[in-house]
Amino acid sequence: MTIAILGGTGPQGQGLALRFASSGKRVVIGSRSQENAMEAAQAVMEKLNNQSGEVIGLSNAEAVAAADEFVILSVPWSAHNRTLVDLKDTLRGKILIDIVVPLAEGNPRKVSMPPEGSATEAAQAILGSDIPVIGALHNVSAKTLGDLEKNINCDILVCGDSLEARLKVIELIKNLGVMAYNVGDAMSARCVEALTPILIRLNMSKAVPFSHSGIRIWAPEKKSDQ
Repeated sequence: MTIAILGGTGPQGQGLALRFASSGKRVVIGSRSQENAMEAAQAVMEKLNNQSGEVIGLSNAEAVAAADEFVILSVPWSAHNRTLVDLKDTLRGKILIDIVVPLAEGNPRKVSMPPEGSATEAAQAILGSDIPVIGALHNVSAKTLGDLEKNINCDILVCGDSLEARLKVIELIKNLGVMAYNVGDAMSARCVEALTPILIRLNMSKAVPFSHSGIRIWAPEKKSDQ
């Protein structure tokens, strides 16, 4: 299986490339600059240190074409809509996994939601109903993703208007060794995306004795038979 990660030159994209490649997947990092994509791919391959998996760098359009089915969008919010407009035709027949959070300019502890309600909904509006958009992987620490010695310390909340695509993305995410939950249609992304600045605020706080925290869905404890 080949997965494309657009914006894979950033910490989040490189971290996901590392994790998927280490699970045995072939990953194509896409960027507006193929040279930058190739440099990022080389950096990920060095971190893999001869583990299974392959990471290569291509232009955004070439990366989308190389993907079997899944294309992950990991660009800054400022480039989100423009990237999708440019690649709309090449994304036909793929599932777009949108991990972008519309953080407020100059303040990562707040969101600035678009008129559609969320980045996921904005992507679906741009691409149209024929290209399924699934929101996922919003709340994972890039630093954690980029360190294979650390377990991913959160569950993944998955949403989007296509149930079939949601279920496929949940199965894909299980390759990362985490739990993924179906949390409903694209409107749910308004809540999921808004969790990210809350985590950033906590992780930046001097009153909190840890950083790089995540969200877990915690099951009720079973009562003892005694």
